[in-house]
Amino acid sequence: MGFAVAEPFAWLNGALCPVDRALISPADRGFTLGDGIFETIRVANGAPRHLPLHLARLRQGADQLGLAVPLSGAQFQTAISALLAASALQNATLRITLTRGAGPRGLLPPANPTPTLLITCAPFIAAAPEISAIICQSTRRNEFSPLSHIKSLNYLDSIIARREAAARGAEDAIMLNTKGDAVAASAANLFVLQNGSWATPPVRDGALAGTLRARLLACGLAHEAPLPPESLFSAACVCLGNALSVRMLTMLDGQALQTNAAAAQALRLVWEAAR
Repeated sequence: MGFAVAEPFAWLNGALCPVDRALISPADRGFTLGDGIFETIRVANGAPRHLPLHLARLRQGADQLGLAVPLSGAQFQTAISALLAASALQNATLRITLTRGAGPRGLLPPANPTPTLLITCAPFIAAAPEISAIICQSTRRNEFSPLSHIKSLNYLDSIIARREAAARGAEDAIMLNTKGDAVAASAANLFVLQNGSWATPPVRDGALAGTLRARLLACGLAHEAPLPPESLFSAACVCLGNALSVRMLTMLDGQALQTNAAAAQALRLVWEAAR
């Protein structure tokens, strides 16, 4: 006897609906212009991890773009709980997508837009603990752009970098900024073990203010420092981390890196903290 599979659901603009009925206007500026932001959140045992940090970053990004966030923190929690229950998921990857909503042609936003808020979830699939990467040559992160500091819907630089990595036989790409310093992977923060301490690039250099990164800095397990790409090859350990995983970088541009499983596990213990 097989088990029934729950129908995929989404939460869209205040209501639950099956995914195939979650209709968004063709004039939505998130679709036409990438005018919006998102958050990806790990759900473990039915609870979204570090939800206040994610919602704070969502609001900061919304403030930078002049977007209205239509829900309070408590309302987000209610919507997420309803979505997880409808989807029968206890361990999931959750995504919140906020756009400016529909608008006329042209770049200038409408005077009184109605935002689109979409929350979706999918079963969580654990990533492998190790990863290979290349140093991206095809694009760079622009540390002077406000978009380097928010989770914008425009991820084309990261897509270009990830396509280059795949073409060169690697799983991810280390992205440089305009000065040539290493600042991030395509969708993860960068952590480099130097002299017994984890260094991570400053936000001013083009690094995203990730939630795992914020917790590591707050508890003193990491500090900010510029990272020339050559420093990755001499480091005692390099890890890529985000809300969904902490992965140890074992190969860079085809060269084996030093690894330290115990140090990487210390980062994972922070990542695995329930709240």
